[in-house]
Amino acid sequence: MTRQLLRPERPERSFRARGSAVSSAFGTFGELLQGALPEGPDFLVTLPIARWSTAAFEYDGSREDVETFPATKTKARRVAEAVLARHAAGGGGSLRLSGSLPEGRGLASSSADLVATARAVAGAIGLDMPPTLIEDLLRPIEPTDGVMYPGVVAFDHREVRHRRSLGILPPMTIVGIDEGGPVDTVAFNAIPKNFTDRDREEYAALLAELGTAVAAADNAAIGRIATRSAHLNQRLCPKRSLHAMTALSAELGGVGVVAAHSGSAIGLLLPQDVPDYRSRLAEAIRRCRQLVHSQQLLCCQTLDLDPAGIGVEL
Repeated sequence: MTRQLLRPERPERSFRARGSAVSSAFGTFGELLQGALPEGPDFLVTLPIARWSTAAFEYDGSREDVETFPATKTKARRVAEAVLARHAAGGGGSLRLSGSLPEGRGLASSSADLVATARAVAGAIGLDMPPTLIEDLLRPIEPTDGVMYPGVVAFDHREVRHRRSLGILPPMTIVGIDEGGPVDTVAFNAIPKNFTDRDREEYAALLAELGTAVAAADNAAIGRIATRSAHLNQRLCPKRSLHAMTALSAELGGVGVVAAHSGSAIGLLLPQDVPDYRSRLAEAIRRCRQLVHSQQLLCCQTLDLDPAGIGVEL
């Protein structure tokens, strides 16, 4: 059963002691915007949420391998081995991953696992791990969300390269549902998207508008752009509940919907400064439960993360 996190506590900051370290990386509820630009590359804009993946690494210089728990986290093991090999540290160790991000739903669980792993392994052997280095480590492995950077960022996910930092979102709660999955993000990103020139021009305009909206903390504009992106994505990864969720958001005073463009999650955006916020939130949860079975309810908050916050290498 997916656990609701309405007021989650933040994990502790990364620490290093006697060859071990723990670090976390946040997830993202789908994307505020995803498409392609006139100059060519596909891009996305993250929506950081208060759910995390946490990696704990115990370094052992006498070992030659990295043992991962759970054993299915093979990509995280590759990242751990790459950090050790890249910096000629040698050895191996034990890597344990945990968190509150459901897999295969479009909440950046895989990206968060890999970013948290890179930071934890680096912390255990006393190395700096800036976001640009994490990009280099993840690029050969899979398309990646920009969760190695604080705040909202425009990110070239196929090329695994930072494009632009937009800022921090106003406090909002996302009440959403999981329509079922999982979706294989790697396979989805390999499918040709065939964006037209007109599509690319619209996405460029939306990205420019979104940068202005985030800087101005303009909830209405943020919601409008996210909703438009969700509707544009219907031909690529359709959501059965898109129109019902869009109507529900408007009815309850939300500013729009946000979709996992390569996942199965969709949610409405409810600003926390709306009148009668608590009653509106309760009604949104009740109505979303009517759309899907209660185990498929997703609820989380936007992350008010600044450059001094968790997940940033200091």
